[in-house]
Amino acid sequence: MTFRAYDDDLRRFTEQFIRFDTTDGNVAPAQEWLRSRLDDMGFETYRWEADAERLATHPSFPDDPDGIATADRPSVAGVLEFGDPEAGPTLVLNGHADVVPADEGIWTAEPFEPTWDDAGEALTARGAVDMKTAVGVCVFAARTVADAGPEIDGRLVVESVAGEEEGGIGAAAAALDSPYPFERDAAIVAEPTDLRPVVATEGCLMKRLELTGRSAHAARRWEGVDVLDLFETIRERFLDLEAERGARLSHPLYERFDNPLPLTIGIVEAGSWASTVAASLVAECRFGVAPGESVDEAEAEYEAALADVVDDDEWLSAHPPAFERFSIQFEPAEIAPDEPVVGAVQAAMNGRGLDGTEPLAETYGADNRHYVASGIPSVVFGPGRIEQAHFPDETLVWEDALVAGEVIADAAGRYLSTPE
Repeated sequence: MTFRAYDDDLRRFTEQFIRFDTTDGNVAPAQEWLRSRLDDMGFETYRWEADAERLATHPSFPDDPDGIATADRPSVAGVLEFGDPEAGPTLVLNGHADVVPADEGIWTAEPFEPTWDDAGEALTARGAVDMKTAVGVCVFAARTVADAGPEIDGRLVVESVAGEEEGGIGAAAAALDSPYPFERDAAIVAEPTDLRPVVATEGCLMKRLELTGRSAHAARRWEGVDVLDLFETIRERFLDLEAERGARLSHPLYERFDNPLPLTIGIVEAGSWASTVAASLVAECRFGVAPGESVDEAEAEYEAALADVVDDDEWLSAHPPAFERFSIQFEPAEIAPDEPVVGAVQAAMNGRGLDGTEPLAETYGADNRHYVASGIPSVVFGPGRIEQAHFPDETLVWEDALVAGEVIADAAGRYLSTPE
């Protein structure tokens, strides 16, 4: 069978998978359903849960295991073996089960009820793009390779991991301590790339800034020290550094971005009363980390920038801000464009007459970084556009899913056919 012969099956699979609300760590029911499906389709299945104490030793995660939620958050995988599996390579096709929350008030349809356009050519739902459809694409791509009955040796592993949106809990656990009794040689991570091969992804640093000012009655606001003024000075210095860092980045794959190392201050909470000068502020910030630098190095630059502002301000010098890490840190990741797994994807794209086979870089992070760090070359390639991910009315053009499946199936077959 060709991949397109699975079109109806993929639609039904994706619809069922999407109906599980897998926000806030609630992945267990969806993963057990998926494992059952993989069993029924002839995969040998595996299941693992991350160990919080083990993840606390990983540089991406908090040092305190109590700050890492791992209980009842299983990751699952299905394995197909070909010929003499020990004589050939093992390729992982990776996706994740968790999705970000959906604010139903700004959706035009129920986020966890798959909605098709009248022609059946576009699917709208939370997870349509990021990335439950892609998990199904990987499942049926692996089945397509098996159906072809190629004379190849090796293995295909289809993974649906937990907690990617919270730093890669399932993938990090699998990278640290393999859940499989065999080695893994490469991976295709099927995040939305608009059907382009991505070989470099950025990291990110998450920091929380806390400022203290002095309150005053609104009628005498000049008697107070407004934290919003202090924050604006710091924000302007951070934005200047963002521009400086972007200009310094000489990576050829990032030249297409006007702002290659974006800084986002996503949450700001200040003040306690409308008629009182704001005397406290908390801001949560995300700082881009370039391939080739560490999270620690990027952090040192922003901490130095903050120190400059503090040194120049009498109030801040006497009331220094707190500037601490929180949540999960993403290290950047990069592989050589001539890695065999990249070549397999490019050859499969060429075989379908697709444009855009040259490797790209992206400003987001993904689970590829965990595998790259453990020595498993990983290319990111999948259906859908990142501009749709995390958005209301998240929509996937279904043809992209079918093309992605054809490419991934062909690339997998080519990679397994490559002599070691």
